[in-house]
Amino acid sequence: MPKGKKSKSKNEPIKIGIIGGSGLYTMPGLTESREVRVKTPFGDPSDAIVTGTLEGRRVAFLARHGRGHRISPSDINYRANICALKMLGVERVISASAVGSLRDDLPPLDFLIPDQFFDRTRRRVSTFFGGDVAGIVAHVSFDKPTCTHLSAYLAEACNGAGVKVHRGGTYVCMEGPQFSTLAESHTYRQLRFDVIGMTNLTEAKLAREAELCYAAFAMITDYDCWHPQHDAVTLAEIMTNLGKNTENVQRAIREVVRELPAERSCKCGSALAHAIVTDRKVIPAAAKKRLAAIAGKYIS
Repeated sequence: MPKGKKSKSKNEPIKIGIIGGSGLYTMPGLTESREVRVKTPFGDPSDAIVTGTLEGRRVAFLARHGRGHRISPSDINYRANICALKMLGVERVISASAVGSLRDDLPPLDFLIPDQFFDRTRRRVSTFFGGDVAGIVAHVSFDKPTCTHLSAYLAEACNGAGVKVHRGGTYVCMEGPQFSTLAESHTYRQLRFDVIGMTNLTEAKLAREAELCYAAFAMITDYDCWHPQHDAVTLAEIMTNLGKNTENVQRAIREVVRELPAERSCKCGSALAHAIVTDRKVIPAAAKKRLAAIAGKYIS
């Protein structure tokens, strides 16, 4: 690059966020990168957010569990993670996470792009409204918990990256950190769930409230514990498959970033437009201040 000239991409807004799960703690291919420590009204994110250029687009990368995998699924500050991305200008969130398979025809190393979730968590704060943000209530639509537009690009990216992908399916989100009992695993299969994980649903709920598009690469590492021809899930097995899945998802993410259109055409960006039911005149000033990044255009 000639001296004195600035990279054009550095001046572009950061509209794409990437949340890396188990095994994906950095994003190879990211150039012009720098670490950003974002302070949110909900505390600190899991780690510094790394911003940079990927496939000619400005992106923000966050390691969900922190670099070195320091944070358990139940202890992740999901609100801070989503709020920090929103504060950086992100409009779309691409998630990658490890999951167990609940179906014979979903073997390890395949990817699934979930379009439904089932909640089995107990300890999560999964809303920006209510609780310690007193005095304001909102109810967003969540019948389709992922962005159908963004999910389609993730599926196509898998094809482009040479990864076998399954479009649509139900991700049951368990609390953890322990893996399933055999009784639980068989029950989830009887309920026709497809994969099981510990993180994505909480992110999807908060992303919807923050008016961000959200879609996920569910990277299959094992058969949970139900499969009669496989031993109970072990960390050694998961780590082996994680390494292979990480290489695959890195290629798929680069495909998504390259192909995404510059502007959104879905309804995710107006999810809060008719969701806040509290009379604006009675919303406490403290709540308005704390939610400025999330809902400021509706309550300021």
